[in-house]
Amino acid sequence: MSETKSEAHTSAQHLFLHDPDGREPSLDFVEYWRTLRKYKWAIMALALVVTLVAGVIAFVTTPIYEAKATVLIELSKQKVVSIEDVYSGMRATREYFQTQVEIIKSREVALKAIEKIKLYDYPAYDPRAPKKGLAAFLEQIGFAKKGAPREWNEKSLAEAVLPAVTGGLSIEPIRLSQLVVVRFVSTDAALAAKITNTIAETYIENDLDARYQMTRSASVWLQERLSGLKEKLNQSEQVLQGYREKQGLVSVKDNSQGGSGQQMEQLQTRLIEARTRRAEIEATYRIVKDAAKVGDLASQPAVLNSMQVTDAKRQTAETARKLADVSQRYGKEHPKYLQAESEAKTASENLQRQIELVVGGINNEYERARSTERMLESSLAAARGTVQNVNRKEFELGQYEREVDSNKQMYDMFIKRAKETNVAGDLQSMVARVVDAAEVPGGPIKPRKVLIVTVALLMGLLAGCMLALLLELLDNTLKTTEDVEVHLKQPLLTVMPMLDKKSAERMVSGRLVLDSPNSLYAEAIRTARTGVLLSSVDVSSRAIVVTSSVPGEGKTTFSSNLAMAHALTKKTLLLDADMRRPSIAKCYGLDPNIPGLSELVAGTAKLSECVHQIEGSRLVVMTSGVIPPNPLELLHSDRFGQTLEALRKHFEIVIIDSPPVELVSDAVVIASRASGVIFVTKAQSTPYPMARKSLQRLRRAGGHIVGVVLNALDFNKAEKYYGEYSGYGKHGYGTYSSTYGGTYGKSYGKTPPSPKTAAKGKTPVVLNQVVQVAPAPAETRPS
Repeated sequence: MSETKSEAHTSAQHLFLHDPDGREPSLDFVEYWRTLRKYKWAIMALALVVTLVAGVIAFVTTPIYEAKATVLIELSKQKVVSIEDVYSGMRATREYFQTQVEIIKSREVALKAIEKIKLYDYPAYDPRAPKKGLAAFLEQIGFAKKGAPREWNEKSLAEAVLPAVTGGLSIEPIRLSQLVVVRFVSTDAALAAKITNTIAETYIENDLDARYQMTRSASVWLQERLSGLKEKLNQSEQVLQGYREKQGLVSVKDNSQGGSGQQMEQLQTRLIEARTRRAEIEATYRIVKDAAKVGDLASQPAVLNSMQVTDAKRQTAETARKLADVSQRYGKEHPKYLQAESEAKTASENLQRQIELVVGGINNEYERARSTERMLESSLAAARGTVQNVNRKEFELGQYEREVDSNKQMYDMFIKRAKETNVAGDLQSMVARVVDAAEVPGGPIKPRKVLIVTVALLMGLLAGCMLALLLELLDNTLKTTEDVEVHLKQPLLTVMPMLDKKSAERMVSGRLVLDSPNSLYAEAIRTARTGVLLSSVDVSSRAIVVTSSVPGEGKTTFSSNLAMAHALTKKTLLLDADMRRPSIAKCYGLDPNIPGLSELVAGTAKLSECVHQIEGSRLVVMTSGVIPPNPLELLHSDRFGQTLEALRKHFEIVIIDSPPVELVSDAVVIASRASGVIFVTKAQSTPYPMARKSLQRLRRAGGHIVGVVLNALDFNKAEKYYGEYSGYGKHGYGTYSSTYGGTYGKSYGKTPPSPKTAAKGKTPVVLNQVVQVAPAPAETRPS
């Protein structure tokens, strides 16, 4: 059997999430397809159920009919006079169009339409009809109280029918047009068309009536207002003329502020300049003032810029130099020294006076600048007062003039509107008209049975696919050889095919290797045997523990056949160490009460009494013997360790069938004393977290994991759904594989040997292109 894994394979649970062992997620759409093929019948069944349910609902649902009428709202009408501002105040805009749409939806229009056709007399909308359905049932059984009898009139009947009408009514404006589509749905096709047309007609009639009433009201109101407006206009004109005469104003708007305005602008300009000049001088003044406090006036830029100060400083420097020269030649009492000292003192005093004069000039200039600024501010304030006085008069005059203009405009407008209203009273144009009246619909709009069934089928398929992917995502069992190496981090020893129940029942489960040597199962056992022998080539004897996570994973059948395969070439003992549920005796048809392991360890029986050779083979079997009260203590004892060492010296291969790891600790104890452990898992049954936990327990106990066996793998399903290309095709248990037998026959032109002949060792069997010669007779083989 080829053990090469497909690189493209990734289980469905790795398609969406990061693998907990560190693998990156693979987006392989082939895996999606394989998963869907795996669950195809369940997906189809779910889709069929959903489709049937949707179809039943669609066919039993009461059909709904829709009638529609198209209404044109006139936004620009031919009118004799422009009177629309009087009664609406709206322009032909989108807001106006939307307003008309909302009016069609209004409660008033619906109530008038209901009363017009007496909709409450139709059985489908009659609120007086007896209750049906759940409400009536609840009243009958006493869970709901019956309401008191109600007295009906036309208004209350229309109010009761209104929710049903508004619920079935739909008003939709057509974009970029002046058309509105009025729709109404009902279970009665003819009634739907009648209600739709009535709604449109009622809206038009209601608008015309409202416009007529507003025109009449506007005409009466205009006539009443005209007399008062005329009297008010006369009074405002008289007040305006009296004010002009009192103030002596003649066209003051153009010339009254000319001179005062120019003067104020000039004063503002001069004031700005004076403030700038004052700020500059003030800065110099403050610097000089601060320097005077510390006695450092001579170093200030404003003082140094003076020519007098410069000359005085130069003269002071010259007299000081002259005094220094004289002091070196003559003494302090010499006339020339006294003269030079007098000149230096005079120059210094002259410098001080010049500095004081400069500082005084700066102070005077600062005071003049401040005085000029205050003078300009007072002049500007006076000019501003003059201008403000004129402004007050003009403002008051403007008020009178505006009042006169307003009264005059109002009076003229009312005169014009009064005349227009009188003329327009008899020329009402329609605000809307029905372009396309509703007709009785030819068929229902819902339920759309074909669409519902189609959508239900598609949704059922989609839901089935999603559910299948979810189930595959949640499936954490070992399904392929790659899952074993990725999740368990252990080498794969072999893959065991799923046994055909009918064929397996006709044979002893522990003799499958002998009974059907050319089957896939036998070839897988031989592959495991080769792996065990290669795992420790230099070891003369081996004690191999075969265990699993939980019962039912096929460890006993595997260990029996593995021991049978080793017995063909090695002196082999099959030891049943599962003292809680022993199976080896039943597997080979032995008496379960014969002495076995427990008697040998306890010392109540000899080795020759505890071992039994299987008929037709060289395999020696030791059953569990009498089950002790506490098997774990027996296996944990030194006597068991000594017994196992003795068996290893007597046999080349000791295959130990142990209990599952997750149920008891027997396998962990045995693994610590054995030379290797074979861990058996069942395909699509063993969860890899549990198998990984069992392997960790074995490793912590010091057990050496030889490899993992993936048992009961359906090769056809694995290749079809998981991309596990095994090379076996569709050959099952008990069938001679064309992969091997066919190759043999074609290569040598001979008929492939039968399983019986191959078992007797007379004919070489070609397995994976390697010729394995049957074992020699017992007397010629080494012990």
